[in-house]
Amino acid sequence: MHDVIRLLALNKAKEECFGKIYNGSATRAFSVEGAHRVSVHGGNLEQLSRSGTTHLRALYVFERYIEVDLLKTILTSSKLLTMLDLQGTCIKMLPSEVFNLFNLRYLGLRDTGMESLPEAVGRLQNLEVLDASKSKLTYLPNSVVKLKKLRYLYAWSVVASEEFEIGNLGGVKVPNGIQQLAGLQALQSVQATPEFLLEVAALTELRTFGVCNVRSENSACLSNTITKMSHLVHLEIVAATENELLQFEGLYLPPTLSSLGLAGQLEKTSIPQLFSSWSHLDSLTRLHLAFSNIDEQTFSCLRMLRGLHFLEVMKAFEGTRLEFCAGSFPKLRFLHIWGAAQLNQVRIEESALKILAEVWFTDCPELKFLPDGIEHLAALEKLILKDTSEELIKKLGQMRDSDEYGEDVMKISHIRNVTVALSHKGFEERIR
Repeated sequence: MHDVIRLLALNKAKEECFGKIYNGSATRAFSVEGAHRVSVHGGNLEQLSRSGTTHLRALYVFERYIEVDLLKTILTSSKLLTMLDLQGTCIKMLPSEVFNLFNLRYLGLRDTGMESLPEAVGRLQNLEVLDASKSKLTYLPNSVVKLKKLRYLYAWSVVASEEFEIGNLGGVKVPNGIQQLAGLQALQSVQATPEFLLEVAALTELRTFGVCNVRSENSACLSNTITKMSHLVHLEIVAATENELLQFEGLYLPPTLSSLGLAGQLEKTSIPQLFSSWSHLDSLTRLHLAFSNIDEQTFSCLRMLRGLHFLEVMKAFEGTRLEFCAGSFPKLRFLHIWGAAQLNQVRIEESALKILAEVWFTDCPELKFLPDGIEHLAALEKLILKDTSEELIKKLGQMRDSDEYGEDVMKISHIRNVTVALSHKGFEERIR
């Protein structure tokens, strides 16, 4: 933005009372009078709490460590507030004043320390978005089903870990009666119980659906439920354990689907049929597979997904050889193979992966050679080899200090960023 345009925009925003920024450093009282939006970047909220009656419509808090009690005054005086975003703060409990905000439409609790929501949340009758993802919530109160205008409900947790495990992905328990939220368009991520799977089938307007803790015996019911969701764009299914077998013979995915994530074992004999049933998914651009028990033959069935831009295979490939035939994955931009314990050879034919820009091989200890044909990937900008065989890492790590141009050097000479790493030795080096 040009400096002149920036000044004009700032002056116009000031005239229109668009918003103010509070950083907690002012020595005099901070006034929010006339402002419709306030962005809080400072931890000392005492001056802000003395602002008196306001016409605030939106309050954004960017300071992680805040005294929640000091928010009470401004919340009490901001009856017109429609948006309250506390994302990233360390709060564990909301002040009761929040639940008197009748006009509130957006409540942002993402990445907070929230452990529970009180039944009083049911008083927010105009709430449309409740985002409590990456929080510590394990269940939702019964009153959440009273929020008839709710459109987007996100509540899930991720346990920080270097190892990818199904147990690190947690959803919440929802109360009975979730089918009453007929206008819901996003529901992520919820623990699968037989009762829930029957009720959620009524939410036919869902665009985003995430379900976890899925048991084998619930696979058929889940398949029937998803088949009724004809508008789905994003779908994520996580099994109860890494060894839980997900059986999806009757699963029909809508052609509107853009992103799909499956974490759990798939029955090897039925994988070709399952992947073949996705051939109509022309809009599918992102695919995440984890613990899926696929091998060379079943992986080749994915080639029919010609619209993929992003493919991540995490502890899902159990074969020794990965082959990309000519013309396969013509639109793929990102490829990540993680946790392929037996993989020792990768072959890329000419005209395969034509526009691939970034590829990762992580935790593939038997991979001792660069992918055969990697020199064909003219669009490749980034190659990451992390915890492949120590032999390969050391060989490439010596490239920077060598004046020799061996075969491996020539293969990757066109790639702008080549990084190698060994986690157990704390070693990481960008060699190009």
